[in-house]
Amino acid sequence: MWGMIAKITVHPGKRGEMVEILRSSAEGMPGCLSYVVSKDSSNENVLWVTEVWTSAEHHQASLSLPGVKAAVPRAKTLVANFERIAVTEPLWDSGRREQ
Repeated sequence: MWGMIAKITVHPGKRGEMVEILRSSAEGMPGCLSYVVSKDSSNENVLWVTEVWTSAEHHQASLSLPGVKAAVPRAKTLVANFERIAVTEPLWDSGRREQ
């Protein structure tokens, strides 16, 4: 498995709009085991995205999906900063056994 944790800082007042873009573009992504979008409890302009994929290749391929490609230009206008905090190698989750 392959994972990533990202911090997305949006322009003031745009968090809800960004959540909807992420939600709609994340549907039906082959190889995506988990895609969690969380709001930061201390900064209303920050979102955390935690992703788990069967492989890094599946994540990379998702960037070519029509829904994702259509979302990117809309999302870019809302984002003040994007940080890839960590690339991870998930070992276990509640629905799977240790790999």
